[in-house]
Amino acid sequence: MRVLVVAAPLLGHVFPLMPLALALREAGHEVVVATGGEALRVRDSGLRVEDVVPANVRFGPIALRIMLAHPMVAKREMRGSGRLDFVSRLFGVVGNAMTAPLQAFARSWKPDVVVHEPLAAAGSALGVPSIVHDVSLFDGLELTAAVGARMKAGVRSPATVLRTAPPSLAEFPGGERMRFVPYSGGGEVPRWLVEPSGKPRILVSRSTAPGPGAGRMMAAVVKAAEQVDAEFVLVRPERTEGLPGNVRTVGWVPIPRVLPFCDGIVHHGGAGTLLGALAAGVPQLVEPGPGDRTVHATAITGRGAGLRAEPREITPELLTRLIEDSKLQRAAGEVRAEIAAMPSPAQVARRWESLWHRGHDSRDRLPEQ
Repeated sequence: MRVLVVAAPLLGHVFPLMPLALALREAGHEVVVATGGEALRVRDSGLRVEDVVPANVRFGPIALRIMLAHPMVAKREMRGSGRLDFVSRLFGVVGNAMTAPLQAFARSWKPDVVVHEPLAAAGSALGVPSIVHDVSLFDGLELTAAVGARMKAGVRSPATVLRTAPPSLAEFPGGERMRFVPYSGGGEVPRWLVEPSGKPRILVSRSTAPGPGAGRMMAAVVKAAEQVDAEFVLVRPERTEGLPGNVRTVGWVPIPRVLPFCDGIVHHGGAGTLLGALAAGVPQLVEPGPGDRTVHATAITGRGAGLRAEPREITPELLTRLIEDSKLQRAAGEVRAEIAAMPSPAQVARRWESLWHRGHDSRDRLPEQ
């Protein structure tokens, strides 16, 4: 069977799809990943990857145009209360740009089924049965519908959705459960980073997507770090000089391989990092912000598996609590067990035929958005 996997041109959007894509290949299916931009790095996986995003598609200018045209939408988005209004406009533009290249590739390669992440709604505009692959704590069907409504092409309702969110954090009707498996590609990991340090270790990461204020949280942690009895590891910091003695730095590393050797993580609230920390059972401190970040920060604190704070709220006491609070550790461990109990991508791939036939049989009755 030919399976086309579609993601928006961002690493945080394509990485969560890769465990299933690789499992499908392992199960004997032909798999092609269609994306663009920085997400083309997944070519390192050995899968065939098609570039379906025109070179002139750049998120910064698109976002700026939307903000200028819709200032109130932009204001709500920056406060973290925009829900789907801004994101649907942004990815609707990107989806429109991806549609024609995707349709051209689909006509030549003739996939049997398309798997796409919710913000790559163009995957459901190819006249082929489609399956949505959730990648966050939002409802993937709702996201797909919101983006599709902004697009020119006819985006059809997918046959089903693969639910990767732990039920205790986000529960949505319908779909098929699948375990979230962290993926961040290849890369070298320094030996010292996969060995015990003698002190609690706190990983501090930031978004792979560009945006204002991306380094503020890291700077706030560095300022407080000297008064915390722990080792801090900054991933891709903006500066590496003049740091306290208990702060170390690394470049790009595959974070899923590092997390088992950490006692806590501070991050920007991106879905991949959040779910990866949950899968490892590591307490996390999440910075609320635009897009899905405030929703993620609220969900993680509501579950008791982490803390939320803005950069100005970072204190030595808060960072100490992250690694010493037994309630956080217990809740994070509970969610880890919950994730581990969900069907793996390999298990889903082994019963792929039944999922596909469901989509194939319903192809003629999928409603237009």
